[in-house]
Amino acid sequence: MSDPWNEGPKAAAARRGRSIAIALGLVAFVVLVFVVTIVKLGANVIAAHPA
Repeated sequence: MSDPWNEGPKAAAARRGRSIAIALGLVAFVVLVFVVTIVKLGANVIAAHPA
């Protein structure tokens, strides 16, 4: 039976690449939600207080 903690350098590099891709995707999603929230709040503030 193979030991999951004793992997080769290729497998470790592949796992690291997948982890980085997941982290970047999560950060992009958080930034997208933040930007959409700010845009929606800004539109409501402008609509509530017309110049």
